Amino acid sequence: MRARIAASLIVAASLMPLLPASGQDRPDYLDDRSTASSVVASFYNAINRQEYSRAYSYFGIDAAGASYEDFKAGYADTASVSVKTGAEISDGAAGSTYYTLPVAIDAQSRAGKHKVFAGCYTLRLVQPAVQDTPQFSPLHIEKAALKVAKGSLDMLVGKPCAP
Repeated sequence: MRARIAASLIVAASLMPLLPASGQDRPDYLDDRSTASSVVASFYNAINRQEYSRAYSYFGIDAAGASYEDFKAGYADTASVSVKTGAEISDGAAGSTYYTLPVAIDAQSRAGKHKVFAGCYTLRLVQPAVQDTPQFSPLHIEKAALKVAKGSLDMLVGKPCAP
């Protein structure tokens, strides 16, 4: 688990080309958990707005793999993140739907250096009809598998995730 979060932290920490220098230039708030791509877009929106608690909440209870403090510290040098997503693929299994989503990210450090990452996110939705006890679990990120990559975001995101 820690490796998953660490990979996500490394990616995110160096991934933020959309975070503005001043608060007035921050991107509009986005919190949409209706599709796999909207969850990932909302996650990076939270990172770009430096709302790390909200970003952390997009991971499942055991999926973050790191404490909140470590997660937040992983983004200390991140200025902004641009993200592109490819076509999501869904697969049902025993009361849950799993989604795989190809992702390409351009992260910008506070020093202005860019790093590109590509890989896949795995998301999970426990069917709402079978959730009969609090706390409701919305569609969330189960795993992030991203690696440093070369190429354009459009080119990188065109590669499908392995099922």
